[in-house]
Amino acid sequence: MTLDSIIMIIKKIIDISIVWILIYQILKNIRNNVKLSLLFKGVAIILILKIASDMFGLSTTGLLLEYVIMWGPLALIIIFQPEIRNVLEQLGRTQLLGRHKILTVDERERLVYEIVQAVDYMRKARIGALIVIERDYSLLNYIEKAKKVYADLSSDLLISIFFPNNPLHDGGVIIQGNKITCAGAVFPTTSSTKVNKRFGTRHRAALGIVEETDAISVVVSEETGRLSVGVKGELFYNLSLDDVRMMLIDELRPKQMEDYLEEEANEEDIYEEDK
Repeated sequence: MTLDSIIMIIKKIIDISIVWILIYQILKNIRNNVKLSLLFKGVAIILILKIASDMFGLSTTGLLLEYVIMWGPLALIIIFQPEIRNVLEQLGRTQLLGRHKILTVDERERLVYEIVQAVDYMRKARIGALIVIERDYSLLNYIEKAKKVYADLSSDLLISIFFPNNPLHDGGVIIQGNKITCAGAVFPTTSSTKVNKRFGTRHRAALGIVEETDAISVVVSEETGRLSVGVKGELFYNLSLDDVRMMLIDELRPKQMEDYLEEEANEEDIYEEDK
């Protein structure tokens, strides 16, 4: 094997690796964005219908779908321009660049403890709050427009930020790692028609941010004191304090640990079947 052939093989490996990384990151962003997930499913359904129409000789349906496929990409770019822009921005803000801090077990436990202590006090005092925890995807776009704090996380500081008449209590707090990065952050509100009509702006913003990113949102209702957690495009309403604690612990667990626990569970299932 000559040097030129070795260089050619290395180039092909690098080329294929870059393509796969790009595809992986795009699919990962689509999976964590509810609107783009629905768009992706719609495109897949149209392609399946086109293949089926060709197979069964449905000429009218096939002709109509050809026009949809021909002009669809242009229409999608125009209609979903904000979502496409967000995905491209998020591609450059993931942990692939090593920007975010990976918390130790003790730091995660303290993070959950301080948040739970704060929401426990605020639910009893009927103080409204919206706490958003950044994960893989950067929330820099929202941080830039908010009031910077850059302080160590503590329950006392969270309570003081959301205390009534505080200028920052109307917005949300963003936590990066174990730091409170900013307060008074404004998030997009959900446009879903399935949301309970009783929900106010705070709950709609909590759902909106988890629809567009992989962040975790924690809400304290000012009217009822009820707790809610938003994650993976869903808002779980009227949770107990223990529910909030367990959800935060589960969602903040590193992916490697999740894979390890899943493998252990699978091995236990296999062992039980063998028995």
